[in-house]
Amino acid sequence: MKRRLGISVYPDHSDSEQDQAYITLAAHYNFSRIFMSMLEVTEGKEKISEKYSSIITFAKKLGFEVILDIAPNIFEELEISYDDLSFFHALGADGIRLDVGFDGNKEAMISFNPYQLIVELNMSNDVAYLDNILSYQANRPYLYGCHNFYPQKGTALPFDFFVKCSERFKKQGLRTAAFVSSQSGTIGPWDVNDGLPTLEMHRNLPIEIQAKHLFSTNLIDDIIIGNAYASESELEALSLLNPYQVTFSIDYVPNANEVEKEIVTRPQHFRRGDITSQVIRSTEVRKKYSKETNIPHDNQLTFERGDVVIGNDGFGKYKNELQVVLEPHMDERKNLVGKIKKEEQVLLDFIYPWSKFRFEDK
Repeated sequence: MKRRLGISVYPDHSDSEQDQAYITLAAHYNFSRIFMSMLEVTEGKEKISEKYSSIITFAKKLGFEVILDIAPNIFEELEISYDDLSFFHALGADGIRLDVGFDGNKEAMISFNPYQLIVELNMSNDVAYLDNILSYQANRPYLYGCHNFYPQKGTALPFDFFVKCSERFKKQGLRTAAFVSSQSGTIGPWDVNDGLPTLEMHRNLPIEIQAKHLFSTNLIDDIIIGNAYASESELEALSLLNPYQVTFSIDYVPNANEVEKEIVTRPQHFRRGDITSQVIRSTEVRKKYSKETNIPHDNQLTFERGDVVIGNDGFGKYKNELQVVLEPHMDERKNLVGKIKKEEQVLLDFIYPWSKFRFEDK
């Protein structure tokens, strides 16, 4: 399943011209879906229709898929019914996200709406909610899953719980989504906004590291920036990510030579299948660079987790083999070339036997 990037828009808390400028900028950086909140509407049906149809039409012209986040009070406010989704179809939306669940049968019936609107389900509960819906023979191609975001510091999901919730949806083959938080965005659905991530561990991290982590789990297809407005540099950073394999940022040591830098950044690395707990071994590179000299340097120290080392001239047939350190050790036959950024070392846990990975020089 192809992976995508998305933004969030809050028409009841923002200016329409600023929203359009933000959507245009996101389109420039190849974002393709929008989470649009309708949880806070208080105006009449006519004004709501005008406001939302205008911004949705604008977004659709730029190729965005737009899903509206709704709650039961919206139906009461607008005097509409879950049994008739024509209102959302008329707005031009591609789907609706159910902030609150029903009995399973209801969601299954909604998935067969005549407008073929996507029904996005809340993923942030480790219960058999999805299984129940599917047992009522729901229209599976029109079901998505999307995690919540959490405006209050200290209230977002812990990682292990996130994995359990996500696996329930991913094993059924549904498209999944989760939120990352901009460090510059100040707009969200409520008057508290300490950032809008799905995972608590992400709240204060650079946005690209949040996204790298989510993609590396292979449980999330769409990553959405929860708060608005993300900066252009954040949009650009996300657009440059490779969503299909882990890419580490490396800080070189001063003595790293040009051959070592080429070994780090040019080849497609993969972890050897017969793994060891001490290091991640990328062994094919030593064959390509077997004739290149590599004088020892930065080799008389204890290597730490996240260090990138390469075999030097004293390592025989293993000269110019690249390794990523998982457990501290010493070995004078290896040169310290650089270090993976501390915030990215969590990604090491997702390099399995035969996993593909790359490096980029930051």
